[in-house]
Amino acid sequence: MIDHPSRRQFLTTSAVTTASLFAVAGTSTSARAATRSGGRIGFVDNNLDNFHSRTYLRILREDLKQQGFTVNGAFALEAELSRKWAADNDVPFSENVEDLAGKVDCFAILAPSSPELHLQLCEMVLPFGKPVFVDKTFAPNAATATKIFALADRHNAVVQTSSALRYTAVQDHVNDIGRENVKHMVTWGGGSSFEEYIVHPLELAISCLGPDVVEVMRRGTEPQSQLLLNLTNGRTAVVNLYSNARTPYAATVTSDKDTKYISVDTKDLFVRATRGLIDFYKSEEPKIARRETMAIMQVIDASRDPKALERFVKV
Repeated sequence: MIDHPSRRQFLTTSAVTTASLFAVAGTSTSARAATRSGGRIGFVDNNLDNFHSRTYLRILREDLKQQGFTVNGAFALEAELSRKWAADNDVPFSENVEDLAGKVDCFAILAPSSPELHLQLCEMVLPFGKPVFVDKTFAPNAATATKIFALADRHNAVVQTSSALRYTAVQDHVNDIGRENVKHMVTWGGGSSFEEYIVHPLELAISCLGPDVVEVMRRGTEPQSQLLLNLTNGRTAVVNLYSNARTPYAATVTSDKDTKYISVDTKDLFVRATRGLIDFYKSEEPKIARRETMAIMQVIDASRDPKALERFVKV
């Protein structure tokens, strides 16, 4: 998607207006108190007609309906297409984020294929001081990720991001044996491109091994890429991404006791991810360590370094 100058100008103007109105008003405390008593979610996107918006909406209305969290409104940059999606799915559409903020207790920034827009969308909603979930991939790079976290801190807003691959039987196994006992992992994933989908097998690895990645090497480019990760205390990981190929998500987890192969059941993957999202909204505290998010971004940055195709580069 091309980021036209008019869109950039609109985003910048909206972000500044929103920040100036609500940072001065000091709405963070009251907004957070409102969230504790409600479960009204606002979708924020570039174009609402995507797999993630459809999937989260369906699960909230069906599989996890008893949780009491509902999508009470939506806003999107591509208003015409998104307005139609909202009407077709019985979701109230707001023409601006100020209107949406008055109808919801928390935000879900989607745009799963457009992480380059996440900072701009965060600039529009974080000043309201309400909990904000940001879909994968959190940001286009680590520098932008740092800016988003700083912006959240400035507005006393809690923010969390995650790939759905954080909520699988792989993590269940690691929790059972103890993260401290994991010595080595191999993860696999597929998707249309390395840039968009590497976050999934990488999240599998970092969520189990932790954020202390020391160096990274990359073997291969599209369509078959492999990242070699060295972590502290001699721990290692191999992260495979095969784009445009049928590659089920899976992992092997090695401890001193054994090596176990675990396939990812994609049937309930987003149900588990949505449950994690609701847990975040309910607690109003991040359930995912910020250092892990930053480690994922830093590894992706390192993998883009041409030197990483020749040798290990520091993270």
